[in-house]
Amino acid sequence: MRTTRKLAAGIAALAAASVALSGCGTAGGGSGDSDAITWMAALHTPTTPEPGGAIETGLEELADVDLEFQWIPDASRDEKLSAALASNTLADIVTLPGGGITTVVRALTSGQFWDIEEYLGDFPNLSQIDPQIIEAAKIDGHLYGVPAQKPKARYGVLVRQDWLDNLGLEVPHTIEELSDVARAFTNDDPDGNGKDDTTGFYDRSESFDVGFRSLSGYFGAGSVFELTDDDEVVAAYGTDAFKEAMEWYRGLYEDGAVNGDFVTVQKQNQQDGVAQGKGGIVVTGLFEAKNYAALAKSSNPDSPMAWALINDITYDDVPRRILTDTNGGMGGWYAIPKSQVKTEEELREVLGVLDSLLTEEAFSLMTNGIEGTHFEFDDQGSVTILDQTLWEQQVQPFSSSRMSETIITYPSTLEYVDEGNEKIAENADYAVINVAQSLTSETFDSRWTEVQQHVRDAYNKYIVGQLEMNDYEAVIDELLAGDLGKIQDEYTIAYAEVNG
Repeated sequence: MRTTRKLAAGIAALAAASVALSGCGTAGGGSGDSDAITWMAALHTPTTPEPGGAIETGLEELADVDLEFQWIPDASRDEKLSAALASNTLADIVTLPGGGITTVVRALTSGQFWDIEEYLGDFPNLSQIDPQIIEAAKIDGHLYGVPAQKPKARYGVLVRQDWLDNLGLEVPHTIEELSDVARAFTNDDPDGNGKDDTTGFYDRSESFDVGFRSLSGYFGAGSVFELTDDDEVVAAYGTDAFKEAMEWYRGLYEDGAVNGDFVTVQKQNQQDGVAQGKGGIVVTGLFEAKNYAALAKSSNPDSPMAWALINDITYDDVPRRILTDTNGGMGGWYAIPKSQVKTEEELREVLGVLDSLLTEEAFSLMTNGIEGTHFEFDDQGSVTILDQTLWEQQVQPFSSSRMSETIITYPSTLEYVDEGNEKIAENADYAVINVAQSLTSETFDSRWTEVQQHVRDAYNKYIVGQLEMNDYEAVIDELLAGDLGKIQDEYTIAYAEVNG
């Protein structure tokens, strides 16, 4: 679904009018205009928008309220948020990042913010938020803010289509077919240069956390943590499915079908290696195909590189699935502090503002700006930025405050973009989310990084042949006797409390 020219023109008229706004206002806990709704908003750009600019004015028209943005630069986000939370000097709306940041989770569970779940059904747009994202945004059963929505699962498998064509192979859709392609890319000279200089999978040092983790999902492994039939929360990397995936991947590595240096390859090196034709399979975001193609053509305009974008790999009798790479589509919270918004009436007013910004009009305004000033549509409906500098100064800062990244998908003139977007949208029906994401564990907060490092090291050593499976299992057993066991127990208790 995409915005229409008529809709965009309406936004332009709203913003251009610049009428005096009366604003419905809250009790006014923030600084400045006491009639304005204040918003501590994330800033991921070098430029801070001027107050009262065209985009802010357009948003005020859409929300029918005065807005006062208090921008928090990303570089100093943690420091400023921590200070504001500690001193309770917050705004009416506070943008809080997702990703399980301990200080954020503790703040949300401290009683400072409204639990808003019971109110969402009263608003036309908030009531339509994907239930799975709502669940992913909860903490121990409570929803302490409107979730910032992202695509739920963006990953897939990219395979060199031109290499498939050169070898007369079909696009793989099962693990078995993918294995055959990986070995063929290693052994059968897919680029036709007569040299033994290609491999199948081109992986990197984050294999355990990123690429292989996604592959393990096809075998039935969960997303970091999963639930057993006995309602116990367990780490996915101790399960039979994860270990079966490890055995499969090690077999490919032993056959040369995974780059031998993956343990030391950084992300940029991986991208460069793929662009240079060193490997023909990458497990990554489906949106990356366009970037690999652009990298290849930047060094060789005549590059034959072409990609097959695959989002439906399956294994044996495991149903189609894909592990989330975006915390289940939950990009953070728009939290409402009780110190600033003191009554239910005021809470409903602030929620009404957020509801009014969960629209196509607001998305277009915060993504593209004003038609004729910042952007224009071509005949296919693709967006062209008219003045890059002006857009970066006036529009781009607001993109981090969009209520959802998925309201509109604009067609693109770039190769692979539309196909990638379509397949990412399809992934939503098959996304597997970390069952522990919405639960709390004190041991997890304090010890998870160290636990992960132990398992990551054991994984790397197993894949390259320095450990056997019984050695890997011994590492897991030792961790289960200590911190990992405590984490699983605490999550299991928390799950029972929420779902009992």
